[in-house]
Amino acid sequence: MSLELEFLTELRHPLKLTPAVVGTFLEVIAFNSDQAAMAAPNSAERKACWDARDQLWKCLDDNGDKAASCQKFQSEFEANCPAQWVKYFTKRRDFLKYKEKMQTEGFMPAEGPQQPS
Repeated sequence: MSLELEFLTELRHPLKLTPAVVGTFLEVIAFNSDQAAMAAPNSAERKACWDARDQLWKCLDDNGDKAASCQKFQSEFEANCPAQWVKYFTKRRDFLKYKEKMQTEGFMPAEGPQQPS
């Protein structure tokens, strides 16, 4: 049964306001509010975000990925970019670093128990 049909079925029966029901209802409202408040960044906002990202990544590269040394740039990055972008760019940098390591050092399988022949 789809969620929509379940909801309509629930409407025909008296709704018991248990803490779980109220909590779920509040989560849905919060999620929808966040989605409504989120607007796509305009060109200037995107450029500010990308510039902040580039400055942070340069700082991290220059300081051997020590985040404590780049706290100012991290704050600017988080202030200038939507939260979803911060999460994406952070994962993207990790992937690019991993990819670079694999291309330069190659794949090294982990030492594990020997399989009997």
